[in-house]
Amino acid sequence: MKAFVERPFFSDNRTLLGLWLLLAVIGAVAKLHSCNNFLVFRGAFWHTWNQLSLYAPYPAEYNDTFYYGPVFSLLIAPFAVTPPFVGLLLWLLLLTLALWLAVRHSEFTHRQQVFIWWFCAHELLTALYMQQFNIAIAAIILASYYLIRREKDFWAAFAIMLGTMVKLYGIVGLAFLFFSRHRARLLASCLFWGAVMFVAPMLISSPEYVIGQYQEWLAALTSKNGENIGSIAQNISTLGLFRRISGNTAYSDLWIIGPALLMFAIPYLRVGQYRHKGFRQTLLASVLMFTVLFSTGSESSGYIIALVGVVVWYTAAPWQRSRWDVGLMVFAFVLTSLSPSDLFPAYLRREWVQPYALKALPVTLIWLKLCYEMCFREYAPENHQIAKS
Repeated sequence: MKAFVERPFFSDNRTLLGLWLLLAVIGAVAKLHSCNNFLVFRGAFWHTWNQLSLYAPYPAEYNDTFYYGPVFSLLIAPFAVTPPFVGLLLWLLLLTLALWLAVRHSEFTHRQQVFIWWFCAHELLTALYMQQFNIAIAAIILASYYLIRREKDFWAAFAIMLGTMVKLYGIVGLAFLFFSRHRARLLASCLFWGAVMFVAPMLISSPEYVIGQYQEWLAALTSKNGENIGSIAQNISTLGLFRRISGNTAYSDLWIIGPALLMFAIPYLRVGQYRHKGFRQTLLASVLMFTVLFSTGSESSGYIIALVGVVVWYTAAPWQRSRWDVGLMVFAFVLTSLSPSDLFPAYLRREWVQPYALKALPVTLIWLKLCYEMCFREYAPENHQIAKS
């Protein structure tokens, strides 16, 4: 079996690109007659064009409400002016290609890239079925990290602000600020791109309309946050996990988010570790997981972001991973990735996984172990090579 999976076919970039693009085609064909999320996205362009509210319900067009920033209306424009199936197919292909390229052009080794492409393939398909922008968010976070490392801070700022102005999640790209050699330039570039993206939708509408839509967006997000807390389809996170298992809804999420932020921030104090690629990549993994685990808006399709982080955590360490770590990876693949699919027992999914947000459990455990490692482990590769010898 080992000899079989080590054949070049399984690690060839062209093969894996073809596999991922095939998943996009499968997602488009499978959702041809039930692409509600894409219809919501598509409607954003036409509502902006006609200067209608982006955040009002439109039951004659789709069964949900739009919650992204106004600049998304320009991003979706090429896919909104084509026939629905063509637009859907191109949209899913673009999302898939964006994430594939973000992995391919990262500082990851070829082994890490192959691991991500295979391990996350099923989770990618789950996100594609939902036609969600979360795939692009994963690509944006990876690109932010990569561009900062390459000292391309102007374009890193573009990626950060694009993610922020569309879905807010992109702001986590600023977690890599301390890895930048041009911090003032990065922050100034963020202000520049933020201003550009703020006014960009005015090209197809008007200043008064766009300003009004930003005000509506803030109100919509505030309302949505309250709805997410009790929704079975949302808050699939560490926050939701605690609430649903405890059955207590009377406390503030800040009691969990506060300590989590502290645990996330403490590794920054280990400045001497910044020079080690394994430490930097582990922080990237922490950002990818934290984004999903501590948001009430987390949904099943968002775990394409977190599972990329899981693979980065596993592969970035310069030491040999233990059997417990392997067990955590298997646990994450089975419970986090497979649980929404028909490959997982329907009874367990219906009675346990969904009611208690258990999809978040493996990733939560991995993130906690990651925090411990970043606080106490040594990431210098030579130290572990000496220990092995």
